[in-house]
Amino acid sequence: MTQVEPIPLRTLTTLRTGGAPESMREAATTAELISELQQVWATGDEWFVLGGGSNLFAGDAAFEGTVVRILSRGIEEVPSPHEGRVRLRVQAGHDWDDLVAYAVERGYAGIEAMSGIPGTVGAAPVQNVGAYGQEIQETLVEVELLDEHAAEPVTVPASELALGFRTSVLKHHYGGVPQRRAVILSVTLDLAVTDGTRVVRGEQLRRALGLEDDAAVPLAWVRSTVLETRAKKGMLLDPDDPDTASAGSFFQNAIVPESVARTLPPECPRWPVTPDLDAVTVIPLSGFTGAVPPLADAPADVKVSAAWLIEHSGIRKGFKLPRSRAGVSTKHALALTNRGGATAAEVSELARFIQNRVHSEFGLLLQPEPVLVEVEL
Repeated sequence: MTQVEPIPLRTLTTLRTGGAPESMREAATTAELISELQQVWATGDEWFVLGGGSNLFAGDAAFEGTVVRILSRGIEEVPSPHEGRVRLRVQAGHDWDDLVAYAVERGYAGIEAMSGIPGTVGAAPVQNVGAYGQEIQETLVEVELLDEHAAEPVTVPASELALGFRTSVLKHHYGGVPQRRAVILSVTLDLAVTDGTRVVRGEQLRRALGLEDDAAVPLAWVRSTVLETRAKKGMLLDPDDPDTASAGSFFQNAIVPESVARTLPPECPRWPVTPDLDAVTVIPLSGFTGAVPPLADAPADVKVSAAWLIEHSGIRKGFKLPRSRAGVSTKHALALTNRGGATAAEVSELARFIQNRVHSEFGLLLQPEPVLVEVEL
């Protein structure tokens, strides 16, 4: 366990904003992380944990509290109770894309479409990361976490995390606090053991890969194709490319009722949100008459493209406000980039401008995807 000289967050985050916190600690093992957190909680100070810094938008003022950097690494293979599958228990500080590469090299399928997502494994379940139709909730078994002020860690099944579209009970939503204030120590995934190939069934991934049939394709090819696609969009970190100085997608794709989606132009890309096909209706035995009530038809939700909404509200790729060093990526309308020395205030100004344009044009208020620290939109 180590208390270190505070480092400016602009050097530790991919959006490159943020001052130095009052205090900073580092933890390279689970035991160190538990000890560091418990020491911080004992002081009553404000705190947050920092992994890869790829999903964080930090304000210009110094954070008045302690930042705990999670540097733990390691992948452990454990038996799966399901035939033809394997479980990987991964430390929270392990690089996510390194985990994907590890799985693909061994023919373990289930996360290959999430290649190139920056950040750490411990951060992945917090916002249920996903890409091209694949989400971590599809393979997540459980997480080991430490609740704030708890003496010992607990193992929590994925079903108790309320995983949804880019959300969970652990996420700091804009303007609110998480339902469960805790820190993930390790993550366990259950993956299919293959011969190195898989059949791609998800429509969104098939479209992204240009596949027209159910032919099996190599996992390595899926990974390389996704990496190439992400690079073209400026979504792979590259110190020589200012389009990658971002927090990835700054705004979430909007989830709206089907009735609202119908008011949008028909050319706006949209995808149905998968319904719960395994919903169970429980009828008390004492009240059972022999008749099963019809299932209620819940209104369907639809995911609509935030990038399309932004571009069709008049905000083009490469757009920036006068005299601002923040701008929209020249490759992807969803990414707000630091073109060199931009302050958090400049990024915030641009984000608010985009929100207002989309709201004025389409009546939808886009929500930020990164965690906001000492900054408001």
